[in-house]
Amino acid sequence: MVHSKIFLRNRALGYVSNQIPLVTRYIHRRKENLIVTCVGNAFHTYGCTHFTLLSVSGTHPGEITCLAGDSFHIYTACENVIYAWRRGTELKHTYKGHQCAVHTLFPFGPHLISVDEDSNVKVWDIKSEELVLELTFSDKLFNITTLMHPNTYMNKVLFGSEQGQLQLWNLKVVKSIYIFKGWNTPVTVLEQAPAVDVVAVGLSDGRIILHNLKFDESLFELVQDWGSVISISFRTDEHPIMATGSLDGHILFWNLEQQKIESQLHKAHFGAVTGLKYLPNEPLLVSSSPDNSLKLWIFDLADGAGRLLRIREAHAEPPTTIRFYGNEGHSILTAGSDSSLRIFSTVTEILNKSMGKASFNRKASKKKGRAVEDSSLMPPITAMAAETTREKEWDNIVATHSGLATVTTWSFNQTKMGEHKLFPEKFKGNRHVVASTVCLTMCGNFVVIGYNTGHVERFNMQSGIHRASYGDEKGAHEGPVKGVMVDPLNQTVITVGRDSFVKFWDFKPKKGSTEPRTVMKMDEPIEWLRYHNESSLVALALEDFTIVLIDLDTKRIVRRFEGHEGRLMDACFNPDSRWLITASMDCTIRTWDIPSSNLIDVFQVPEACTSLHFSPTGEFLATTHVCNVGIYLWSNRTLYSHVSLKAVKKDDPIPMIGLPGSVIEVTDVNEDELTEPEPEYVSPEQLDEDLITMSSLANSRWQNLLNIDLVKKRNKPKEALKAPERAPFFLLTVPSLDMRFDFSDATNTESNERLITHPDLQNLTIFGKSLLSSGNDQFNDVIEKLKSMGPSSIDFEIQSLTSDEKTTDILLLRFMEMIHHMMEMKTDFELSQAYLGVFLKWHGTTIAETDSLRDYLSTLQEAQSKNWFSLRDILFYNLSVVEALKKM
Repeated sequence: MVHSKIFLRNRALGYVSNQIPLVTRYIHRRKENLIVTCVGNAFHTYGCTHFTLLSVSGTHPGEITCLAGDSFHIYTACENVIYAWRRGTELKHTYKGHQCAVHTLFPFGPHLISVDEDSNVKVWDIKSEELVLELTFSDKLFNITTLMHPNTYMNKVLFGSEQGQLQLWNLKVVKSIYIFKGWNTPVTVLEQAPAVDVVAVGLSDGRIILHNLKFDESLFELVQDWGSVISISFRTDEHPIMATGSLDGHILFWNLEQQKIESQLHKAHFGAVTGLKYLPNEPLLVSSSPDNSLKLWIFDLADGAGRLLRIREAHAEPPTTIRFYGNEGHSILTAGSDSSLRIFSTVTEILNKSMGKASFNRKASKKKGRAVEDSSLMPPITAMAAETTREKEWDNIVATHSGLATVTTWSFNQTKMGEHKLFPEKFKGNRHVVASTVCLTMCGNFVVIGYNTGHVERFNMQSGIHRASYGDEKGAHEGPVKGVMVDPLNQTVITVGRDSFVKFWDFKPKKGSTEPRTVMKMDEPIEWLRYHNESSLVALALEDFTIVLIDLDTKRIVRRFEGHEGRLMDACFNPDSRWLITASMDCTIRTWDIPSSNLIDVFQVPEACTSLHFSPTGEFLATTHVCNVGIYLWSNRTLYSHVSLKAVKKDDPIPMIGLPGSVIEVTDVNEDELTEPEPEYVSPEQLDEDLITMSSLANSRWQNLLNIDLVKKRNKPKEALKAPERAPFFLLTVPSLDMRFDFSDATNTESNERLITHPDLQNLTIFGKSLLSSGNDQFNDVIEKLKSMGPSSIDFEIQSLTSDEKTTDILLLRFMEMIHHMMEMKTDFELSQAYLGVFLKWHGTTIAETDSLRDYLSTLQEAQSKNWFSLRDILFYNLSVVEALKKM
C-alpha cells in the first residue's frame, strides 16, 4: 500500500496570510483593487469590494519566500525558482538560475529583478524568461535587504543594505550612480514618498528617515517607539499621512506636514504588521500579519482616525479542538490556542465566522475598544461540547480553559460568548481546581463538568444554576476526571477517571446516595473518553496507548485496539459507528473496523494530529495538526468508489502523506494505485457435506414440470397460425389511397413433402444419445444439458426415453442412476425432485413391469428419503429459532 485506502487529501481551511507582505493590484477590467496574500505554498487573491476570495493559486513545491505583482502577473519565489502567474491561477513563466533562496522580487517594466540570500541580483526578461543582467554584492560589505525604484529616475533602482548604506544603480548601463552613506543601522524598508526625489527609509532601530535622493539630505527624522519599522505606506488622496507598522501589531499614522503622530491603531494585529498598503487615491488601508488576518481600514471619522471596515481572519495560533456542528456537516467548530472559538464552512469561505475571544469580563472589554485586552483574555480552550437542540433558545456550546475551573458558554445562533460562567460555589478560594472535561446533554438543557479534583458537577444551561453533584464530598473519582458523558435519554451519567475506574451514575441522584450504580475497572489509567450518540459504544484511551470499546448495554469490553506507539490525542466514530478513527503523537492516523476488530487503514502525516472529527454525512474527515493554524479536510473514498477494507498487516509499510493544500485536489493519486488487486471469490458447489444445496435456476424452469400439459393447453392459440404469403421479387402496387402491394400472382413454393427416415436408424434425441454414452457417475454434462432446457423441452426429452424399443430399458436405468447421482451429491435438490416426478409420471408403468428397473427404484427411494429427512431437520430447527425469537 502506497497511499491511504480510505482518505484522500481534499483541501485546507483557515489560511488567510502569513509573514510575507501582501501585494495590491488594480485591475482596469474589473475596476477593482485586488489583494494577494501568501498562505505557505500557495497564495490567495481577494477582491477589495466585498473581501471575497476570488482564486487560489496552484501549489508550490515548497514555502513561498516572497511575493510581487504588476498589472499583468503575480510573481512568486519558492526556494531558488521564480514563477509568474496569470489571473492568479495560470502558471505562465518560470525563471531558474539562482543558487540559493530568493527573498526579494521587484517588477521593473518589462523586466523582473530578483535578489537572493547571497545578495546576487538578477534581471530577467519577463516574456522570454532570459537572464538579462546579473550583479553580485558582498554580504559583508553590502548585504541587500530591500530595493525600490524612485519615481522619475529612469532605469534606476535603489538598494538598501543590512549595513545601513544605500546604493543607486542604473541597470541599463550597469553602473553604480551613487552610494549613500546611510545610518549604520540595517535598512528594513524603502518606500517612495508622494514628493519627487523623496524616499522613506525604515530602520531596524525604529527610525523613519525622509531622505532626498537628489541632494543626499535627510528632510526630517521620526522615531517609532514600538521598535523596528517593518512596513511603510503613503496615503495618496491629498492627505499628508504616512503609515508605519511595528512588530507589536500597532499601526502609527504620521502627519508629514507637522512631523508628528496623527493617530494610531493600538493592537491592530496580534502579530507583526508585515503588510501595509494604502489603496491608490482612496482613504483605505490594507494590512496583513502573521496572525493569519487581513484587514481593511477606512479613514472617514471626524478626527481622521481609522476604523475597521472589513476583515478576513482565522486562528492566529494552532487550533486545539475541532468538531463538526449540526447534522448537515457544513459547519466546523474550532477552538484555538488564541482563546478564540470559530466557525468554518466547508461550502464557502463567506460563511466563516468568529465568536470572539474568551474574556473574563466581556462587557468591559467591549467598552474599552475593538480588541480584547491581553489582561482580560482567558487561557486557551482545551475542550468543548456543542448540541443543536436549543441553539435558538439559549447558549448551546460549552468550553473548558487551561488551568481554570470556570467553564464558559457560547451561542452558535448569536455567534458570541455567552453570559454564564459555570463555577461551583464550593470551589471558591481554591485555585488548584481545573475543569478537565465537559459534556452537554442531547436535550441541550444540562452540562456535566468533570474536574481535576475528581468532582463531577451538573449545571443548567439556561440559567447557569448548579443542579447536582455526583459522588461524595471527596468527589466521584480519586484523581482527575478524564471524561464524562450522558446517555441520550438522560438516564445515566458515565464518568471515567485517572484512577482507571469507569462509573455509571443515576442522572438524578437519589437523596443520600453517593455510590455509583455500576463500576468497571480498567487495566491502565484512562486518558479520555469518546462516544457516539446513536450507538451504545464508548471508546476509552488508556495510558499504554491502547483503545478499548465498552458496550454500555452489557457494560463489558467488546473490543481492544493496539498499535499506536505514542500518546493518544483524539478519536471519533464514523456516522454509522462501524469505524473508529484515532490519532496519536506517533504521527499516524489509524482506522479500525469495529465489527471485525481489524486495522483497515493507516497513514502517517508530517506533523502529529491533535484533533479530528468525522462529518455527520461521512463525506469528510477534519483534522488539526501541531504547529499548523489550518483545518485540513480529507475525502472519504468509500462514498464514490470501491475500496478493499482488508486488514492491514503489521509488517506493511506506513505511507507518508503530506497535508492537503489550499486548492481542492480532485484526483490526488491514480485510482489504479489505490485499488488493491482482490482475488475473485468462487463459491464452491457444496459448502458442507451435511448441507443440501439448491440450484440457482428460476422457479419457472422447474416448478411447472408436472403440470406442463395444463400450461400448454392454457397457452394454446385460439386460431391456427397462418403462414405469411411470399412476396415476388418485384413488388407491384395496387392503385388505392394507401400504399399496398399486389400479391395476386404470389405462389407458395414451400414443399409439403415429409422427410423419410430409414427404419434401421436409432430414433434417439441428442439428450438420449448423451445419456446413453455417459459412463458411471459421469452425469455432469447431461445434468448441465437438462438445466439449459426449458420446461417443454425437458418434458419432451423424458418422454422420448422410450421412443426406441432396443434402448428403452437402458435409457430408463441410466436416467434413474443420474437422479441417484444428484441425490448423493446433495446438489440441485429441487431439480432432482422435479425431474423424478416427471419421470415417474410418464414411465411408472414401464418401471413396474421391468425387474431391473423395479429393483433399482428401492435404491433411489432410500437416497431420496435420506435427503428429505436431513432437509426436514434443518427446516424444523430454523422454525424453532424463529418462534423463540418472537416470544422474546
